[in-house]
Amino acid sequence: MGQLYLIPSPIGNLEDITLRAIRILKEVDLILAEDKRTTGFLLKHHNIQYKKMSAYHMHNEHATVSEIVNQILAGDNVALVTDAGTPGISDPGFLIVQECIRHGIVVECLPGATALIPALVNSGFPTDRFCFEGFLPAKKGKQTRLLQLQEETRTMIFYESPYRLVKTLQQLSDLFEPERKASVSRELSKFFEENKRGTLAELIEYFSAKTVKGEIVIVVAGKEDE
Repeated sequence: MGQLYLIPSPIGNLEDITLRAIRILKEVDLILAEDKRTTGFLLKHHNIQYKKMSAYHMHNEHATVSEIVNQILAGDNVALVTDAGTPGISDPGFLIVQECIRHGIVVECLPGATALIPALVNSGFPTDRFCFEGFLPAKKGKQTRLLQLQEETRTMIFYESPYRLVKTLQQLSDLFEPERKASVSRELSKFFEENKRGTLAELIEYFSAKTVKGEIVIVVAGKEDE
C-alpha cells in the first residue's frame, strides 16, 4: 500500500517550499495538481523531475477520488499540490483525505506555506486565540455568518477576492462598527506585498480609492470584553 502526501506550495515567492517537499515531489509515483500549468511552473523552477501528473480540483474530485484511492491501495505514493498554500485549507483536499483515512491509508501533511498565519501575525492583533473563517458564503449566507460573529472576541481571519474586498469591508463595518480595528494583507510573499492596518472605516476609504489586485486576507480584531 502507498500513502498520500499533502504538499504545501508557495503562496507567492517560489522559494517558499521545503527541501523535504522537493524531495517527495521527485519520489512519488503521481502528483495531483489543482492546475497542472501552475504546478508545472513550480516543478520546472525547482528542477523537479516527476513520473506523472494529473488534475485534481473542485470540479472533478468527486469523480476521480475512488480511482486515486485504488491507485494508492495498489502501492502508488501520491502527492497532492494546490495552486498556492496547504491542500485542504480553502482548497481541494478534504475529500481525498477523508477517503484515504476511511481505507486505512497513511496521510502525511508536510508543514509549509499558508496565507492565514503571516496575515495574522502581521496584523498585530492577539494570536493566542483566533478563528479562521476562510471564504465567506455568497449572498444571504454571508450576512448570516457575519451576524453569528458579532459577539466573537477572538481575532477573525477571512479570505476574500479583490473584487469583493470593499463590499465585504463595508458589511463588516455595518455589523461590527466602523471603528473596529482590522488589517488587510495582499500579495503575501510577493514583490508588491502590502499589509494595511486601520479601522474598518479607514480601510474602506483606502481601498475604495485604488485598484486592488492579488489574493486577500482580512484580519479583524475580536469584540472587546465588556
